[in-house]
Amino acid sequence: MTNTSLATMTSPIMMWCGRVLSGLVVLFLLFDGTIKVLEMDIATQTTAQLGYPVSVVFGLGILTLIIAVLYAIPRTSVFGGILLTGLLGGAIATHLRVASPIFTHLLFPAYLGLVAWGGLLLRDAPLRGLLLPWTTEI
Repeated sequence: MTNTSLATMTSPIMMWCGRVLSGLVVLFLLFDGTIKVLEMDIATQTTAQLGYPVSVVFGLGILTLIIAVLYAIPRTSVFGGILLTGLLGGAIATHLRVASPIFTHLLFPAYLGLVAWGGLLLRDAPLRGLLLPWTTEI
């Protein structure tokens, strides 16, 4: 009988659930980054309403696209997740500063971060073993 723990194995169902969750995060980041790189009106207007100069929109778009790519590539996905957490923390701080509505604007980056890290944990067994050492043997 072999000892297998949840931290060291990834079932096909876990892997695909993780891929779907991560894919949704990547699609959102690609959309967000693209509208900023193209400097579409919605991106520039929203940035100005949040109190930032419009000149930062292009740079934020490039940064978002780089983070999306790093998060999507399996070898760099944890690094991308860490960078994404920083980006989302900045978004939360920005919405807190301008007193945005709590559940729709202020907490949306937190929701996205939970989905992103949930996707990573489901598809990456070594990361699961590192972050969830209390998983029981099955």
